[in-house]
Amino acid sequence: MEPTPLERAIQAVGSGKALAQILGVTPMSVSHWKVRGIPARKVIQIERATGVARHDLRPDLYPLNS
Repeated sequence: MEPTPLERAIQAVGSGKALAQILGVTPMSVSHWKVRGIPARKVIQIERATGVARHDLRPDLYPLNS
């Protein structure tokens, strides 16, 4: 099974705890995103920190232009 975009972001920085520290949130928040989805206000920060594209993280907000 292929990792989700959030899982790829976590892998890019080493751990959920590391991603949480970079974003200024708790590790529990990152864990909740696995179920609830990534908040819109964090997408660009995650993209900048990890290189995972915003359209992968939230395609509903950042669709690929056809």
